[in-house]
Amino acid sequence: MGQLLSGSRSCLDVPGRLLPQPPPPPPPVRRKLALLFAMLCIWLYMFLYSCASSCAAAPGLLLLGSGSRAAHAPPALASAPDGTPLRLPFQAAPATPLTAGKETAEGAASQEEQSPEAPDSPSPISSFFSGSGSKQLPQAIIIGVKKGGTRALLEFLRVHPDVRAVGAEPHFFDRSYDKGLAWYRDLMPRTLDGQITMEKTPSYFVTREAPARISAMSKDTKLIVVVRDPVTRAISDYTQTLSKRPDIPTFESLTFKNRTTGVIDTSWSAIQIGIYAKHLEHWLRHFPIGQMLFVSGERLISDPAGELGRVQDFLGLKRIITDKHFYFNKTKGFPCLKKAEGSSKPHCLGKTKGRTHPEIDREVVQRLRAFYRPFNLKFYQMTGHDFGWD
Repeated sequence: MGQLLSGSRSCLDVPGRLLPQPPPPPPPVRRKLALLFAMLCIWLYMFLYSCASSCAAAPGLLLLGSGSRAAHAPPALASAPDGTPLRLPFQAAPATPLTAGKETAEGAASQEEQSPEAPDSPSPISSFFSGSGSKQLPQAIIIGVKKGGTRALLEFLRVHPDVRAVGAEPHFFDRSYDKGLAWYRDLMPRTLDGQITMEKTPSYFVTREAPARISAMSKDTKLIVVVRDPVTRAISDYTQTLSKRPDIPTFESLTFKNRTTGVIDTSWSAIQIGIYAKHLEHWLRHFPIGQMLFVSGERLISDPAGELGRVQDFLGLKRIITDKHFYFNKTKGFPCLKKAEGSSKPHCLGKTKGRTHPEIDREVVQRLRAFYRPFNLKFYQMTGHDFGWD
């Protein structure tokens, strides 16, 4: 017994060894803490990824009737559908006050067109995710037309989670082709499996070399063309130039080679771009008509969700962009996005888009409609779609 008590006493001599340890937290508490930490990590990742996407291709404000500042090299000759030449657009002529004014107008347009938005530079967050996804050549390109609504279409599409697009117009196939495809690919945003890479440069549609160059990159490239009543488009084009150079000649004087005889000056790019059938002929030599989608600029205003549905189907995307994404801005007279990419606020384009058009002589408008009518009818036949401009 003494030995037993002595052994017991020896145990008591080291009290710390047998003191009870603090009980561990109940398992439910630990599970809640772990779940909270995991949710915090997921939220942080999604926040950074969203920022990376929006910084990599920050969208502009939205409004229809927008176009690019793309430069156009006018096609060599415009002819009527029956093959009769209209005129030689590049024939030299003695300088006159009118031709000098026309050159001034073209110069103003060229100056604006040659100063597009700078390509997006990588942000610190984008760099953080530099290993997420890869840069691909575009599988779809919005190739035209200027002042048709291309900017609005691109921004609407960027709401779709499976569309990634470069914000600025690359102008690769018209101005920078000599820089090579590696340079072009490097401009593109990173994409994950299942996402589509896109870009838009409206001047491609009127660039003679663009169809062959895009076909050489990939014969499977899907092409989207936003078209608009060519008379309204020409006036919108002129309005954009007028906002930069208020001293240019009137729209009426620039429209005609000789107003007395009523001969339309097809060398003026504002007129020439609207001869859609002539430009389309060049594209159909390299791409089947089924690989091209023609979007109505008018319907993009009156029914944006419906037109976006056609575009999503064409691109093989799930119809995610619907009526719920748009609201009609009564002040501007255009539909806008309720939530733009990377934002929780409504967004419309700024004052540089949707400018008020000047009043144009009604007789001039009627002559232009008569001029465009045969080209429009041919365009309807080529595309299988009546756009209702006549």
